[in-house]
Amino acid sequence: MNLDVRHLRLVAAVVDTGSVTAAARVLHLSQPALSHQLRDVEERLGTELFHRQGRRMVLTEAGRRVLDAARKVVSELESVEADVARLAHASGGVLRLATECYTAYHWLPGVLRRFSSRHPEVEVRIALEATRRPVEALLAGSLDLGIVSEPTRHRRLSHAPLFEDELVAVMAPSHPLAGRSVLHAADFAREHVLLYSIPLTQSTLVQQVLVPAGVTPARVSHVELTEALIELTKAGLGVAVLARWAVAPELARGTLVAIRVTRRGLRRHWHAVWPRAVRPAPHVASFVELLAKAGPPGR
Repeated sequence: MNLDVRHLRLVAAVVDTGSVTAAARVLHLSQPALSHQLRDVEERLGTELFHRQGRRMVLTEAGRRVLDAARKVVSELESVEADVARLAHASGGVLRLATECYTAYHWLPGVLRRFSSRHPEVEVRIALEATRRPVEALLAGSLDLGIVSEPTRHRRLSHAPLFEDELVAVMAPSHPLAGRSVLHAADFAREHVLLYSIPLTQSTLVQQVLVPAGVTPARVSHVELTEALIELTKAGLGVAVLARWAVAPELARGTLVAIRVTRRGLRRHWHAVWPRAVRPAPHVASFVELLAKAGPPGR
């Protein structure tokens, strides 16, 4: 078969949003990735599904036929997923959980202990393979609950606010910028910036501070683990931007310095996300409640 479900979702998203760029946002893909998938399915089918008229995407006759199938197939699959989810939740069983940030696994154990006391019949599975991409895993049906740093607006997902935390610029005490009270976008222009191993489009610092100011750091390195970022900054090899609570022990020991980014501060608003249903399963709702009560780490 040349068509699969992702192609059907793609065509429907382009029609519903009116453009490839907007559809990419809805599907949580980059615009080039979505364009590549569209070209791929058109090549497989041997015909165009859309006429490109400037920024407008107009369905061809073949595209309308694919859209008809997409409406039916995707609707049926969503119905099946919801039914299966309800059956799974009704039996208690398993709560599959992931977060988009590895540092969250430092503070999750406390919440997990309280949840296990309240729901001993539910097995919690941490889906490490879904870290950094919990939304995609939720949409694929391989996850029951995700913890993300921004609200996710998707018609197949529900979300609830949890808490907020602050990202700060972290550096060695000997760094030339260490005496500042606030850093602005221009201050990063000559720096070696250490970021997590994520696309720049997902970096809070890059998207909220650097891009609007038209600033590009002298050098950017991607590092997977928080512990490695901390050690590199302690060694004076660059400036990292991390949650203040994640480096609290180092700040207390004086081995690192934390500086606010912009006068307003660089804040993340954490949310719990789960597949949309009439109402969340009781144990999912209970876990979300515990997360919200726990508040920001180190509070």
